[in-house]
Amino acid sequence: MTVRQEAGAERPEASGPSSLAPLRLRTFRGLWLAQLGSNVGTWMQTVGAQWMLVHQPNAPTLTSLVQAASLLPVLFLSLPAGVLADVLDRRRLLIALSVAMTAVSAALAILTAAGLTTPAVLIALVFLMGCGSALTGPGWQAIQPELVPREQIPAAASLGSLNVNLARAVGPALAGVLVAVTGPGVVFGINAVSFLGVVAALFAWRRAAPPAGSSPERMRAALSAGTRYVRNAPGVRRVMLRAALFVLPASALWSLLPVVSSRRLGLGAGGYGLLLGALGVGAIAGAVTIKRVRNTVGRNLLLALSSVAFAAGSAVAAVVTVPVVVALVLVVTGVGWLYALSTLNTTLQLALPAWVRARGLAVYLMVFLGGQGIGSLVWGLLAQAAGTRPVLLAAAGLLPLTALSLTRWPMYTRTGTFDREIVAPWPEPMIALGTDIDSAGGPVMVQIAYTVPAGRTGAFRDAMTALSVSRRRTGASHWSLYQDAGEPTHWVEVFDVPSWEEHLRQHQSRLTAYDASLADRARALSTTEPVVHHLVTPSGGRGTPS
Repeated sequence: MTVRQEAGAERPEASGPSSLAPLRLRTFRGLWLAQLGSNVGTWMQTVGAQWMLVHQPNAPTLTSLVQAASLLPVLFLSLPAGVLADVLDRRRLLIALSVAMTAVSAALAILTAAGLTTPAVLIALVFLMGCGSALTGPGWQAIQPELVPREQIPAAASLGSLNVNLARAVGPALAGVLVAVTGPGVVFGINAVSFLGVVAALFAWRRAAPPAGSSPERMRAALSAGTRYVRNAPGVRRVMLRAALFVLPASALWSLLPVVSSRRLGLGAGGYGLLLGALGVGAIAGAVTIKRVRNTVGRNLLLALSSVAFAAGSAVAAVVTVPVVVALVLVVTGVGWLYALSTLNTTLQLALPAWVRARGLAVYLMVFLGGQGIGSLVWGLLAQAAGTRPVLLAAAGLLPLTALSLTRWPMYTRTGTFDREIVAPWPEPMIALGTDIDSAGGPVMVQIAYTVPAGRTGAFRDAMTALSVSRRRTGASHWSLYQDAGEPTHWVEVFDVPSWEEHLRQHQSRLTAYDASLADRARALSTTEPVVHHLVTPSGGRGTPS
């Protein structure tokens, strides 16, 4: 199959296990409940932080800065965090980061109780919390497929989105009441305590041991391998594009809703919490219905409906001054938010193999959460200069264009359907006795010779086009195909890998069943068994010219 054949008309997905099936697994259930408690605390902190600033003269800028400060760290921390989550023990990493976030949240609560939390201090501490979230995000996303069978991954991803949005329905409403009665300090303290539940659940999880003989990748090489994989995975890149096109205009509503609640609707902290709760209630309804709707309409139409729902919410927040009407429309908007997040997340979880999952998800989080952070900051600055109403209407006008762009850049039909289980059908490279190879040295050139009759040339070139993308995904930095001018049936595939260690990983831990099928397809078109040569840098260096 060539790369172009991944695109096509969207087909409804086949039905699978129950949407609640992962919750029957004790480890998944324990971690899910702990994360729910933490997410409730996070949303309570968000309401408390934004409401501390909503009455400031430059409230549109300050409230959007709170959201930007919590989200922008993903732009520079998410990818390194993905590398750490793929290289280190994810469980231990998440425990350490959860303890650190407990300390930062406790500091915010103590400073607020002492009356020392100025806007600058608040935004700085929220930024530190955002750094913690950016560092934990890829790890949390990547452990989900470890906890459930592959056929339950879509249900687990939907439950993950439900978790966040159930917290959004409960947390803001609780925070609104507590902020009105006790002030934001208590809310910040509850958030600090919520992280301890996560630590306890992670300690209770007994993670499976890594495969025998496996060794962690070097940090720099792992970073390069992760970005190289994303560059050479068309389906993954398309998910990133759809995420960016949706979240940039959608972020306007999230960043400006506190100002709409206070200045346009005349609501207090409790009213703002209820508006956020309406979005959360909609998301819960979306989690309950998404499987049936996705099976009926397919992913592309689902994303289009999500954009339209968010456009409606942004427009109503801009022009309607009746709180009940706004809240009812925000319920529909919450459904759209859940549909978009769950569709993008599920597709990506299924498309990424285990060896690079955290790094691929890290890039996704950079795009989605980083885009939300940038969008929040830009929309807030525009609202400070031009007013909230025209800015929300502008965002509402862009979202239908996002839906329309699906006709030009749809989600690929087969993304997430390929077998990404790791296999090892590639024999270990032969090393002559006495050959000294520096595992970290390189590059390594691999040459594979095929014999292809004239009648199979077209099919062979198509097969090699698809195989070239696979080689790059698994580690090749350059790839070429040559035909012998004197013997046209003789073809040579040549690709470079940065180091011998990287090439061994191609053999041992990066080849998926889908990658293997691409290699088998090319091999079947050769009338002789392909001959492989590994060319390495001579021991002692490259030598010096005479």
